[in-house]
Amino acid sequence: MTLDPTADVRLDFDRRRRTGLEEAVFAEGKSVAQLEAILAIAHHRGSRLLLTRLSPEKHASLSPQWTPHLDYCAVSGSAFFGRVPDISDKPAEVAIVVAGSSDAGVAREAERTLAYYGVASQRFVDVGVAGLWRLTQRIPEISRFAVVIAVAGMDAALPTVLGGLVPSFIVGVPTSVGYGVAAGGSTALNAMLASCASGIAVVNIDNGFGAACVALRVLRTAAAPPSPRDAEWSSSEPSETPMPIANSLTLNQ
Repeated sequence: MTLDPTADVRLDFDRRRRTGLEEAVFAEGKSVAQLEAILAIAHHRGSRLLLTRLSPEKHASLSPQWTPHLDYCAVSGSAFFGRVPDISDKPAEVAIVVAGSSDAGVAREAERTLAYYGVASQRFVDVGVAGLWRLTQRIPEISRFAVVIAVAGMDAALPTVLGGLVPSFIVGVPTSVGYGVAAGGSTALNAMLASCASGIAVVNIDNGFGAACVALRVLRTAAAPPSPRDAEWSSSEPSETPMPIANSLTLNQ
């Protein structure tokens, strides 16, 4: 008996209209057949997709029919399918402050998620508090951003320090980086949740995608607060006209 890879697939193409954020495809745990079925559905509808946690091995196992049309980044494990906005000339709206180079994959996931939605960001890398001077030198630049995503593992003190130095909305992202009692990011998560700096938002361990989505909601709400009419929605899915798959792969470094 051959299992239908589409049997458990029901994509939420109406989510962006309801919430402003599209459904992302969490590739971890999905089979190659399921992923290819999802891509086929999106292509048929002329829809684009953001895939997260797509390992290099799984990406390499996809049919050659699809891989040329995926803007894939191995560092973040993310891929764009279909058109994405060109942000090469856009000013950065979000600062991504990264404690160490070991946290780069999580930071890159946040950066790529923002880019998928047409939001440019600026990274400040290797500014962890173990060498506090590296961070304090960049505070004037970081302070200019309304939203800051702070990515850190180990003791994860970075968001707390930023919370005492800059007025920005801060999203803390604990990472699984660290030895022993770092406990795969649990210590970093608890440290951020227990922060003595007021008003820091915290997402799950290694969740760069989630941090970017928080930033996107903040930016959108600040620009245009929702009205009761904006909140109206129906369960019907909008019709879409099929569009060609984009061949421009510009964010794969």
